[in-house]
Amino acid sequence: MTIRQLLQQFWGYEHFRPMQEDVVNRVLDRQDALVLMPTGGGKSICFQVPTLAMKGVCIVVTPLIALMKDQVEQLRKRGIPAAAIYSGMHYREIDTTLDNCIYGNLKFLYVSPERLRTELVIERVKQMTVCLLAVDEAHCISAWGYDFRPPYLQIAEFRQLIPDTPIIALTASATPDVQTDIVDKLTLREPVIFRQTFARPNLSYSAVLEEDKENRLLRVLQNVPGCGIVYVRSRRQTQQIAQWLLKHEISADFYHAGLTTQQRSDKQDFWMKGDTRVMVATNAFGMGIDKPDVRTVVHLDVPDSLEAYYQEAGRAGRDGQKSYAVMLYTPGDLENLRFRTEQLYQPVAMLRRVYQALANYTAVPLGGGEFSSYDFDMGAFTATFSLPQQETHYALKQLQLEGLIQLSENYFHPSRLTIVLDNRQLYEFQVLNPRLDPFLKLLLRLYGGELFTDFITISESTLARTYLVNQSEIEQLLTQLHQRNVVIYEKQKDKPQLTFLTPRYDAPSLPVNTQELNRRKELAMRKVQAATLYTEHPTQCRTRLLQAYFGEKPGDRCGICDNCLKKKKKLEQSQSAVREQVREYVALANGPGVSPKQLAHYFAQTDAESLTQTLKQMLAEEEIRYTKSGNLTLNVG
Repeated sequence: MTIRQLLQQFWGYEHFRPMQEDVVNRVLDRQDALVLMPTGGGKSICFQVPTLAMKGVCIVVTPLIALMKDQVEQLRKRGIPAAAIYSGMHYREIDTTLDNCIYGNLKFLYVSPERLRTELVIERVKQMTVCLLAVDEAHCISAWGYDFRPPYLQIAEFRQLIPDTPIIALTASATPDVQTDIVDKLTLREPVIFRQTFARPNLSYSAVLEEDKENRLLRVLQNVPGCGIVYVRSRRQTQQIAQWLLKHEISADFYHAGLTTQQRSDKQDFWMKGDTRVMVATNAFGMGIDKPDVRTVVHLDVPDSLEAYYQEAGRAGRDGQKSYAVMLYTPGDLENLRFRTEQLYQPVAMLRRVYQALANYTAVPLGGGEFSSYDFDMGAFTATFSLPQQETHYALKQLQLEGLIQLSENYFHPSRLTIVLDNRQLYEFQVLNPRLDPFLKLLLRLYGGELFTDFITISESTLARTYLVNQSEIEQLLTQLHQRNVVIYEKQKDKPQLTFLTPRYDAPSLPVNTQELNRRKELAMRKVQAATLYTEHPTQCRTRLLQAYFGEKPGDRCGICDNCLKKKKKLEQSQSAVREQVREYVALANGPGVSPKQLAHYFAQTDAESLTQTLKQMLAEEEIRYTKSGNLTLNVG
């Protein structure tokens, strides 16, 4: 099939969006590319369509498990075979998935960057036909970016395993420094950089100095009908603001990473279907969500960077209709942002103290624990080792940035099962264990022969209803079979997970680059300054400010942001006053009228744009006219 036929069959679109087809053809020519598209611009199509037109599998590197799972699910719904490998999966399941990439029909394999350097992945990739390496969220490879992930630096080394395979790097937001860094760190070969404008002509940006944020938010939502997102910084705020909106008859709900997976899923579904109008959320909400009709995105706190703000605000108006991105702030918010950013960078001594506590908490031996995952309770951890909670939180973030650990607050691992024995061995076990035979037959009846070849997601509650026992008895039966090496049973996890990404170090010799930490702190403070400048700028067009920040030559004023509207209103007021003055001056001249030179001299102190626009309007409305000699006079007719 042609690429347009593939687009039509699997996505239902008759035409590509601007730039997509050029990128697809570049990939099909087996050439490297860097793609910069705003949130919702259709980046995934750029590597998914050409993969379906080529032989082999596309390896997609992405840092977020939630986004990885969402992409895989979306592809499978379209009938496209895809899988993902991430922390917490059983070795057997990883092994099976990689085998399917070699011998099966998988077209997409999603992996975190950490996985690329494991021996298992390296050895299996040598046997695969890899048609494309797609690096999503490519800004993560740059230390100049807002979300630097050290494991991304391993991608160039991984590419040496598949030297003839093209790379496509994709991101929604990258400054010129970051773009250069992406090309360099990924060792892209003569890449074409595809760049969509950062201007969103349908999106009206505003930054409003406001002490009474709740009432201002209410007025915004009352004035702009349709679906919305309200971003706040804390989990507590999500619930408070949602309840406040409900009290004022605005359909609202709250969302944050501390909710159970089922709660998050239900809340998101209600909002996606329109049953909930406004979602009040932390930045845990929105990634990978494609809802085109979001009319309003309101920030009640100033984001840490313009990159983060642009991505979050950009979730409004993906359908091209007029939408609004509103930031409400106080001077104190900006001061808190600066203070909080400084606090993010804890002393090296604190990093070593927290790392040692993690080793003790998980009982990981020196030199062991690589890619091991553990349930992690922050409260119990800090209490056990007498650690200050806030400083510990920031230290954990730094350890994550250093590529030493991974913390996944909202990590969810559903219950899964595979049978270890072959058919003959299982039959012999059933004969010798008649008490377990009915339950094993039920498993095979419900989930089929795939249990012998793959990990299957199971539901203990469904099994309990079918087997006419309570859920705890089902869990006991599955655990017993697991202990007797009949099955591998991975029970559902819904707790935060801590993963060691390297063999455990001795804390005093922890490899922390102090110079790099200081440089990163300086960069973070520059981003805060840029966010502050954007927020407080009294006159400049918001779109032009964003374009300049991302290294794009600013275009015309957008005409719809708060600063453009203020300028327009001021110009209209000025034109009204100038109009009256022109009328009076021309009327005094009587007979021959006033020459343009006389008029320009008389209004020398007046804004030239205001005078020009006023004269054009008066001529168009025939309030004044030109005489045969070229003078201006009142049109008394």
